[in-house]
Amino acid sequence: MSDGTATPAPVNPYLVLGAAVILPASGHVMLGVPARGLQFLFFMVILGWITTKLAPADASFIGRHAGAFLIYAFSILDAYKIARIRHAIWVHKARPDGDSAEGDTPSNM
Repeated sequence: MSDGTATPAPVNPYLVLGAAVILPASGHVMLGVPARGLQFLFFMVILGWITTKLAPADASFIGRHAGAFLIYAFSILDAYKIARIRHAIWVHKARPDGDSAEGDTPSNM
């Protein structure tokens, strides 16, 4: 940054991924967006309940709760994506020779 202060490093994306896999919405809480994690939990419960009511009686546990597992998978991917983007932005800003048109690189490159 131009004022000489360095931004703190974001949470490691793999740590967020591990937390999101172990406990739903915990990855979003680590990222500082707990409302987004709560939304995913809400839709997990709702779609899990709906697929439980719609699934046939002889369906497996995963088949009966397929809606919840779908939203759970989306939640994991979403938390990891946010963490990766934040980490990539932090790395880009930390480099003194970042991608900039102001550098001394020839204009044809």
